[in-house]
Amino acid sequence: MITGINHVTLAVSDLERSFDFYVTVVGLQPVAKWARGAYLEAGKDWICLSLDAQTQPGPSADYTHLAFSVDPVAFETCADAICQHNATTWKDNKSEGDSLYFLDPDGHKLEIHSGDLASRLAALKAQPYDGLELYAQE
Repeated sequence: MITGINHVTLAVSDLERSFDFYVTVVGLQPVAKWARGAYLEAGKDWICLSLDAQTQPGPSADYTHLAFSVDPVAFETCADAICQHNATTWKDNKSEGDSLYFLDPDGHKLEIHSGDLASRLAALKAQPYDGLELYAQE
């Protein structure tokens, strides 16, 4: 039985640049770093940066992205820090809660978001998506 998402690995073309971006700009906590990778914590979750010569430059055309949770009180400070480092934004927020959609140095699509699943479901109940089906939560 699946108990959660264990980790997310991002292929990066320049480990030092990406490590600095995720620690300094995004605010993740460094845990380990070696010649070809690094582990960083985002709250209780962790990501791996993996040096990869086949990293595709630039963002993909689809909506796939990685979203980090941010306390609503800290959202503006976090968003300002990201914007001050000239991170490219890739989408305007149209969902509930505050969000900032931005790119990392390799073009991975990222988001900081101040809501959670409960707030998203409440918003869906108030304004349902076309064809919405809600399932009982245990």
